Amino acid sequence: MTRPDPKQVKVMTEIAGVPQDSEVSARIANSIGPAFDGFAPVSGTLPMDLEPASFLLVQRAKVLK
Repeated sequence: MTRPDPKQVKVMTEIAGVPQDSEVSARIANSIGPAFDGFAPVSGTLPMDLEPASFLLVQRAKVLK
């Protein structure tokens, strides 16, 4: 996944039921952007890249065994 822009953040939060204005979307995008940049070199190589929710289910199943 690439660094989200404010428009993408706004759409994601609206889908999640937490609407906000464009200024807040820009602040969120700017604050999480460095994390996306830091993971860029390993993007696509982590098992959670495909589906974060499934990753947690798999990890929990391994722990319960």
